[in-house]
Amino acid sequence: MTTAIDRGAPAPERTGSGRRGSHALRWWVLAVLGVAQLMVVLDATVVNIALPAAQQDLGFSDGDRSWVVTGYALAFGSLLLLGGRLSDLFGRRTTFIIGLVGFAVASAVGGAATSFEMLVAARVGQGVFGALLAPAALSLLTVTFTEPSERAKAFGIFGAVAGTGGAIGLLLGGALTEWASWRWVMFVNLAFAAVALVGAVLLLAKHTSTERPKLDIPGTVVVTAGLFGIVYGFSHAESDGWTNGVTLAFLLGGAALIAVFAWLETRVAHPLLPLRIVLDRMRGTSYLTVFVMGIGMFAIFLFLTYYMQLTLGYSPIMTGVAFLPMVAAMVASSTTGPSLLLPKLGPKVVVSGGFLIAAAGMAWLTRIGLDTGYVTHILPALILLGFGLGGSMSTAFQGATSGVQHEDAGVASAMINTSQQVGGSIGTALLSTIAASAATDYLSARTPDPLTIAQSAIESYTTSFWWATAIFVVGGILTAVLMPSTAPVPAEGEPVLAH
Repeated sequence: MTTAIDRGAPAPERTGSGRRGSHALRWWVLAVLGVAQLMVVLDATVVNIALPAAQQDLGFSDGDRSWVVTGYALAFGSLLLLGGRLSDLFGRRTTFIIGLVGFAVASAVGGAATSFEMLVAARVGQGVFGALLAPAALSLLTVTFTEPSERAKAFGIFGAVAGTGGAIGLLLGGALTEWASWRWVMFVNLAFAAVALVGAVLLLAKHTSTERPKLDIPGTVVVTAGLFGIVYGFSHAESDGWTNGVTLAFLLGGAALIAVFAWLETRVAHPLLPLRIVLDRMRGTSYLTVFVMGIGMFAIFLFLTYYMQLTLGYSPIMTGVAFLPMVAAMVASSTTGPSLLLPKLGPKVVVSGGFLIAAAGMAWLTRIGLDTGYVTHILPALILLGFGLGGSMSTAFQGATSGVQHEDAGVASAMINTSQQVGGSIGTALLSTIAASAATDYLSARTPDPLTIAQSAIESYTTSFWWATAIFVVGGILTAVLMPSTAPVPAEGEPVLAH
């Protein structure tokens, strides 16, 4: 099968080898892919800080506010597998460019929104085109870097972008909202998209194919509906509880549809997600790693943001700056740890060890109080979390695309984003519910004066941190048992550079 990157003309270089200059161009490709990935990832959090200002400007209710976030999550999470397979079938360059342009247009519409409905529609559009863009970016990275030394560094950088995008989104959202307008948290995507688009047009080879692509229509419909049900079910649980009829219907219905999808994929000629991708031990455990991280990392960004702004009185910009040590630690461990430690220790030790370091950082956060200091109680925890999650994340990204053939690189990459998105949805609902219950239980036996109410918020944060600690410990144990000890095998390379 002729696939996404140009096979119709002789390539001047092949991935991992080739003519003078191909090495430098590959790193320029990484820069382009990193910009696109950052745009998609930070959009999950950059809007959060701007929501109160947008709500005041457009006049929508507190109940409607969550749809600005949920609309993006539903579209993005439910369409990722389809987006990944489309990049395999119609060309990664083509899918990447369409995703970039569509995301930019949706962002422009959101920035110019004159009503709540227009803003939510723009967020849904961002999710749809993000689901095309994210798998295409990672699959391009997968088939571009196949030499072990380059691959470890490239995936480390890409993993750092994916892991720190949420924190950067908080900083950027705070700065733009405070210094410009909430609309600029949408308009800023035009700059990211423009840079990535120019790079893609100049650097990536065009796709040529002599075969008509075949898409698994039944599998696409079933898995899209199933993922939508699961993501919406967890979002609904956050506001209406786990025993609510709508919550249960969507969660159980979504799970049932995912089971039907797995059955279908064993029987169709051209499956949307060939089960060989997830049943491989290295790839399957890597998806599990990203999934568990998605659950636990939610506690860092949400509850720690609440604590710093509502309890310590930080401004949005100060809150974003406070997260920067975590970003620095994550970048350091993502770019140096796997390349130094992975060949010597293997992925089992690197990933499980990273989980345990992150668990130690999360446990440190449980010591916060009403008047604790940043340097003593927050900074050390953020550094530990950055080091632990950075090494695990970049190693899991390598493992999740380990040994895939080029025709499966897109959907294998989409599974990473899907795992992270579903994990984040579970983390949002589960930890928010636990935090709310902890605050209620604390107040039930006490007189609700201002001090007690403030302390109940601390109780809700620390309880969620303890649960996130346990989640990271469980992740460490699971990966120690399931993850192979051998280093991930590079994916099959392709010529990806324009000539």
